Amino acid sequence: MKTSKVSKFYEKGLKDRLAVLKEFADLSDEEVRQLEKYGALDFETANRMVENVVGAFSLPLGIATNFTINGKEYLVPFATEEPSVIAAASNAAKLSEGFESIASEPIMIGQIQVVGIKDPKKAIENALACQKEILEKANLADSTLVKFGGGAKKIEGHEISTPRGKMAIFHLLVDVRDAMGANAVNTMCERISPLLEKITGGKVLLRIISNLAVHRTVKAKSVWKKEQLGEQAIENILDAYEFAANDQFRACTHNKGIMNGIDAVVIATGNDFRAVEAGAHTFASHSGKYLPLTKYYKDKNGDLIGEIELPLAVGLVGGATKTHPLAKINIKLLGVKSANELGQIIAAVGLAQNFAALRALATEGIQKGHMRLHAKNIAMTAGANAKSVERVAGQMISEGKISVSRAKEILEAK
Repeated sequence: MKTSKVSKFYEKGLKDRLAVLKEFADLSDEEVRQLEKYGALDFETANRMVENVVGAFSLPLGIATNFTINGKEYLVPFATEEPSVIAAASNAAKLSEGFESIASEPIMIGQIQVVGIKDPKKAIENALACQKEILEKANLADSTLVKFGGGAKKIEGHEISTPRGKMAIFHLLVDVRDAMGANAVNTMCERISPLLEKITGGKVLLRIISNLAVHRTVKAKSVWKKEQLGEQAIENILDAYEFAANDQFRACTHNKGIMNGIDAVVIATGNDFRAVEAGAHTFASHSGKYLPLTKYYKDKNGDLIGEIELPLAVGLVGGATKTHPLAKINIKLLGVKSANELGQIIAAVGLAQNFAALRALATEGIQKGHMRLHAKNIAMTAGANAKSVERVAGQMISEGKISVSRAKEILEAK
């Protein structure tokens, strides 16, 4: 039976780590060789993906263990340069009682801006009266998407007042199925623009997807037992959460910690982390006040409950998910069958990452674990051997220092 609870995965050598992944996800020998290369992008592949290619910029690819989501075990790939992120998520998942996660339907919003209208309200009414015709025209742009149950589902409109006059803004709601959806939505918006101009008597300008995917959100929830954490630790975490819930300066950093894990998985699976970031932070301020994406409270037993909700526009088809060799392997490693399932994993990772950060901040402080790895990196840069690295890391942590010059001084004295 597959399990994400891999004992001392961090202590294993590369061959043993890859052997675990090969068995867990039934990877082929060629896929394992791709992972061993530490640079799976050749020039031809990279040159198809972006313009003016001269090389490839690599990030470390690590595995977060211990994740059980909706009763299923996952080993989760993280592409990140930041120390302690993967270890923190793995430990948070290990301490939890597992994660429950649910995703809404994959509805994306395409925005169409219409200007030069004398009466935007009337223009919107006229367009909504022609909704059936508009949707039919939109769906002609992507018969394959419609075939699989997706496609344009609804048209909405609202008026905005600007220094340049009033404008009518239409939202085309599109079920994009297992795609992120940008190409499909943008194409549909362009297809219906001439019809909207005819109906409204205005001029269409922008026709573009919105990354604020309020109709495509994912929720995740988990329980951390008081016997595992200790009652005082739970009280500290709740106080730390309230700090973020009532102070936007703290809320910003609180949410950044969530995105440490979310971005890492989004990048590893070939999805657009910039779109996810923009959507998440805008969603955090959707009420008019910038708030945490998570919330925490105690249940009747005194256990800690954590919840997260955010928009997650990720896909399994199109873009780098089907082009980048490692993205394809990482999706296979996850064993996901739909974009919704991928979103559920990513939300659970964000919650785990946030819990780990709050627990560290509210107990021993964030620097102890984080700086252990950072100190090793500094010492390695200064030319230390493995034994010296450990010594310098311990020295820096005990003294509360993270100075490069101090690390070099210690090594030179040695």
